Amino acid sequence: MEFTEFYRDERDRCLRAVLAVVGERPLAEDLVAEAFTRAWTGWSKVRRHPAPRAWVVRTALNARISWWRRRRREVALTEGDDVPVAGPGDPGVDPRLLSLLRGLPPRQREVIVFRVLLDLDTETTARALGMAKGTVTAHLSRAVATLRAHLVTEPGEGGA
Repeated sequence: MEFTEFYRDERDRCLRAVLAVVGERPLAEDLVAEAFTRAWTGWSKVRRHPAPRAWVVRTALNARISWWRRRRREVALTEGDDVPVAGPGDPGVDPRLLSLLRGLPPRQREVIVFRVLLDLDTETTARALGMAKGTVTAHLSRAVATLRAHLVTEPGEGGA
């Protein structure tokens, strides 16, 4: 697969995944652009990666960590500073779901992104996130239980 084809086919999916983690569309777009730039410069290596899409998302999230570390030295957030979750027009992810995802612990949120939004298997997710397969399964189970508690109403509930 050539890089242009990979970019065309995977950009939106990677953007949705990063957006689900960071919650801000402009930041997600910048991080994905940075990650795809790095993928392009190292395409001969990245295309042989078992999950190039996961490589791009992980690279974007790592870029966010690097950016955050530099930024926190410059400006300290006050308790009242809220990061916007998502606005109308964000690609393909329900704003309510994004809000619930932002409420999950970071590792659970990352597992959801890799397993569900990127549709990767447990083993690939574990390698991409640097954790054991059992840890991926545990984080996924806890995250799904939390999301289900907020999104699913049992029969007979809700007044209908």
